[in-house]
Amino acid sequence: MVWDLRGALLKKQENESARLADFEFRLRARTMRLLAEALGLEAEPLVKATVLESDDSILARTPGAADHYLRCLAEARRQLIEEHGDPAPHRLA
Repeated sequence: MVWDLRGALLKKQENESARLADFEFRLRARTMRLLAEALGLEAEPLVKATVLESDDSILARTPGAADHYLRCLAEARRQLIEEHGDPAPHRLA
């Protein structure tokens, strides 16, 4: 029986890509939730909009959002790293 290095590396790449995509989506959704709270808006419409729109288009149609966006993004990232760990890829040594 032979160990398939190529297969193992491809599987690792798939897992890493999925993990990073999951973190990125959670980051966008959490940022919009925090942004809605900062603006005194209902969070659900902004969070749902992350599925269909870019952050730029959401910010463009939400008055005052650009002023709070970077602060909310940093806070969302901090919270997610605390909950799920650092999203930096794990390297094979």
